[in-house]
Amino acid sequence: MFEKILIANRGEIALRVIRAAREMGIKSVAVHSTADADAMHVRMADESVCIGPAPSSESYLSKAAIISACEITGAQAVHPGYGFLSENASFAQALEDHGITFIGPSAEHIRIMGDKITAKVTAKDLGIPVVPGSDGGVPDFETAIGVAASIGFPVIIKATAGGGGRGMKVAQNAEELEIAFRTARSEAKNAFGNDEVYIEKYLQKPRHIEIQVFGDGKGNAVHLGERDCSLQRRHQKVFEEAPGPAITPKMRAEIGKVCADAVAKINYIGAGTVEFLYEDGKFYFIEMNTRLQVEHPVTEYIFGVDLVREQIRVAAGLPMSFRQDELEINGHAIEVRINAEKIPGFTPSPGRVRMFHAPGGFGVRMDSALYSGYSMIGKLIVHGRDRPEALARLKRALGELIIDGVESSVPLFHMLLAEPDIQAGDYNIHWLEKWLARQFG
Repeated sequence: MFEKILIANRGEIALRVIRAAREMGIKSVAVHSTADADAMHVRMADESVCIGPAPSSESYLSKAAIISACEITGAQAVHPGYGFLSENASFAQALEDHGITFIGPSAEHIRIMGDKITAKVTAKDLGIPVVPGSDGGVPDFETAIGVAASIGFPVIIKATAGGGGRGMKVAQNAEELEIAFRTARSEAKNAFGNDEVYIEKYLQKPRHIEIQVFGDGKGNAVHLGERDCSLQRRHQKVFEEAPGPAITPKMRAEIGKVCADAVAKINYIGAGTVEFLYEDGKFYFIEMNTRLQVEHPVTEYIFGVDLVREQIRVAAGLPMSFRQDELEINGHAIEVRINAEKIPGFTPSPGRVRMFHAPGGFGVRMDSALYSGYSMIGKLIVHGRDRPEALARLKRALGELIIDGVESSVPLFHMLLAEPDIQAGDYNIHWLEKWLARQFG
């Protein structure tokens, strides 16, 4: 087992890793920019190293600075958290080249799944169902119209290097396709430095379902059920729950086995999430995230496992501490992301938080680390014996949460919990934006 690990991140996810390491008797090293010198993760870690000025490009995204911090402190491994360098194949490779363990999948697997087209081809080869669409990148409009004609409108154009909704456009017909195609390529070029796009069939009312997988890198893998992340605004998740209200035990077992078998075939190591669009009883692969997800706590709650602890264990060469037949769902969990935003415009609400009181009590977890420049105040996660109890607990916990000094997204969740569709679990990826349009125009 490692004696010391470095966390190449900040905020609540850095605290999450520090806590897991401490329970395992492992010393932790926090890295920070000059702006974050007094941040909570710096205070909680056993050691800390300043790796650069405030801009992330000169600190948290500096591979050389992070590797130097490892060498200075003697850290044997790096946990990347999520965001920043967590899915950067060259970073994982650079650590390996310096004899430092990357707590995550191999550079090769990050590279394969980081490109949307390669990931889709790989998923298809591994037996994972995919959305009908182009076989690869679409170089020009003439090719695009041919693909659209073969799979039928509506279609969606996506950037191969995309994420967060950038470089993503929907076209209902050929006229819209021409505009959408050019706009998507332009956005992709500006956001990712790569204007390659591909085309898929656009599903009308799908849910966003993701399967949590975990492998030991030696051909063994399990799935830990699904999360429903369909409540989204501009392709950004705001509300996640597990298990999914629309997924039956039979569906869960079938698609879970497909995903676990697939990652086992490639000797995948660590945590991963296979994301799908789900409609009319069918799953369609979107992408695979080769890291810990923001919403991982809902899975931890219903299965009673510590995914970060497990990541550290398998990275150190130890076997997984559970088998598939030992994983049983217990109750229901929901996570909401509390952001410093003004509702209904969702514009940033910067300022100093004068008072913060986290809710508590049975089945309530608040993951938070307030500091300058961090828009997410925290993640509120609740667990109940069933979905109605989890919803009631979430309502109670939101009522206890106090954030004074900035506006937050808390009022949005109070409103959502009053909606019959949310209470019934009857929603899809378009529901929230349509509801916001009706509520606020």
